[in-house]
Amino acid sequence: MASLLQPNARNLEPNQNSKTLSSTASEVEIINNPMQSNRGGNVVVRSMGDEEGVFLTWEDLWVTVNGKKGSKSILEGVTGYARPGELLAIMGPSGCGKSTLLDGLAGRLGSNTRQLGEILINGHKQKLAFETSAYVTQDDTLMTTLTVREAVYYSAQLQLPDSMSMSEKKERAEMAIKEMGLQDARNTRIGGWGAKGISGGQKRRVSICIEILTRPKLLFLDEPTSGLDSAASYYVMSRIAKLDQWDGIRRTVVASIHQPSSEVFQLFHNLCLLSSGRTVYFGPASEATEFFASNGFPCPTLQNPSDHFLKTINKDFEKDLEKGSDGGIPTEEAIESLKMSYKSSETYQQVQRQVAEICKQDCGTLEMKRSHVGFVTQCLVLTKRSFVNMFRDLGYYWLRLAIYVALAIGLATVFYDVGYSYGSIQARGSLLMFVSSFLTFMAIGGFPSFVEDMKIFERERLNGHYGIGAFVIGNTFSALPFLLVISLVPGAIAYYPPGLQRDAEHFLYFAAVLFACMMLVESLMMAVASMVPNFLMGIITGAGIQGLMVLGGGFFRYPNDLPKPFWRYPLYYIAFHKYAYQGLFKNEFEGLTFPRDNAGEPINLRGEEILRDTWQMEMSYSKWVDLAILLGMVALYRILFLVIIKTIENVKPVVASFISARSKQTPQVMVNPFSTPMHGGTIQQS
Repeated sequence: MASLLQPNARNLEPNQNSKTLSSTASEVEIINNPMQSNRGGNVVVRSMGDEEGVFLTWEDLWVTVNGKKGSKSILEGVTGYARPGELLAIMGPSGCGKSTLLDGLAGRLGSNTRQLGEILINGHKQKLAFETSAYVTQDDTLMTTLTVREAVYYSAQLQLPDSMSMSEKKERAEMAIKEMGLQDARNTRIGGWGAKGISGGQKRRVSICIEILTRPKLLFLDEPTSGLDSAASYYVMSRIAKLDQWDGIRRTVVASIHQPSSEVFQLFHNLCLLSSGRTVYFGPASEATEFFASNGFPCPTLQNPSDHFLKTINKDFEKDLEKGSDGGIPTEEAIESLKMSYKSSETYQQVQRQVAEICKQDCGTLEMKRSHVGFVTQCLVLTKRSFVNMFRDLGYYWLRLAIYVALAIGLATVFYDVGYSYGSIQARGSLLMFVSSFLTFMAIGGFPSFVEDMKIFERERLNGHYGIGAFVIGNTFSALPFLLVISLVPGAIAYYPPGLQRDAEHFLYFAAVLFACMMLVESLMMAVASMVPNFLMGIITGAGIQGLMVLGGGFFRYPNDLPKPFWRYPLYYIAFHKYAYQGLFKNEFEGLTFPRDNAGEPINLRGEEILRDTWQMEMSYSKWVDLAILLGMVALYRILFLVIIKTIENVKPVVASFISARSKQTPQVMVNPFSTPMHGGTIQQS
């Protein structure tokens, strides 16, 4: 028997009959007789030295989602493990809980879910640290205007530490591109809606590229082969399975995968088969075929084993399955038979022992220090990347600039040379009102593009690439040049033809207020986006908020005439239109005189009198105070965006803990007939 022992579990081929189960201090090897079923076999335990890497275990894991129609169990008492140097594949039909299990292990479950059971990392309850783990999502959320090389290189600058030189970071990015077979597409833009770019499969590989730059010890992948053909799937998965060849660190890889080819299936070390949230099989992938065959569901010759497994445990389409010579049985019955057989098998007992063995060993806690780039470097990189994106995305600012120019030409022709008659007072007021209300109102047009930026920000923030502050600063400074152009060019077109005060100081103040208002609307929409991520709902919400502010700003209804509840207090004072109106009106009317309309009174009407008596402006402070208030509101809304994101981030775990605490009082809602009682309902949110 000793001659059958292998020196290392990684040297075993998927089709061999022996499989090594290793932990930090011991290694269990199962040696099956070819004539025996997978329930038998001999177990040999031998000691080994400390092993680098991350051991991940989960025991009796339940996940329930709370909806309008009550709670629904997504996962029911699943148990398993993932070890360094191995690739664990989570398989099952659609809706079986693959992605939920992956999210639960990575600590990404939503606040409307409750989680019971233990998830341990190296035998400890701890959070996953940056550079230790990475998560490749099912959706490829990428910046569509960047090329493949730019996307990976910018990400390398954000993730890799300052101790690495720029040339080393560039070399790491090029290596990742080469590993994923993207050399020919490196200078092609990623592309998206309305813009042709790389294929869906190539986008998938770019997403993987970005997350493996830091060479994480624990890698989660949600449907990594989606959109790939069989050859590309094998190429990508083989590269993922051999990531340890980069620097000799054995990595733990956990991937949910829908329907792998037979070649890809042979790359898996362990296999977790789920059906309706419950485990049908967990163990060596090479022994799964024997497990199904021993239970009356042999894999037909020349058929892909994964196809056979999924066909057997998919109950979405009712059918009879062949079992022995007695004819067919219903799919539901076949699934229950497999679940019962697995629970009573030696493989299940070995999984339980392996989980217990890993939990007993002190593998050490993960390092929590963050070794990526400094805050200033993050801000600079994000500013540059965001500027490139805004410059190339026609819908972000260039289309808006064209519309602004068209509207400015309209204002210039409608209000051309208003003069200084008594009637010009109303004309000037209408022009300034339109500029500060409706021209700035169109700043919400960039909201869809910002929502796409938010999706990228959420993905990168969850993976620890950078924080909220760096994103806000980068977005702010990258937008400044475009907003300045929009303020100066359309502003000049709308300002000079009507005959407003022509000196440079008055025009620059006019452009500064226009700039502040557009910046303020964008800041307001950032706050809206943090609460309403759907761009259609966000546009409606933002338009509604601005509509109320315009009504309460003091032009359509003079301040003294506004109803005091709500409209005067507090809306009039928190609406930025009040300060925009006052600043622009003071800038235009102060120092001018107009002829009176009524005879018998002084000939000239001073601009200050018009501001105080007609427009009911507050004359106790200058126009520069109004501009300062507008700029202060810009900062306030951006800080509000940061506070909302932080609050949501901190409240979610509290809500999840509260829901889980309540679930402890009603454990009868989740009864697993195939397992022992739950172990205390320990909550583990990473």
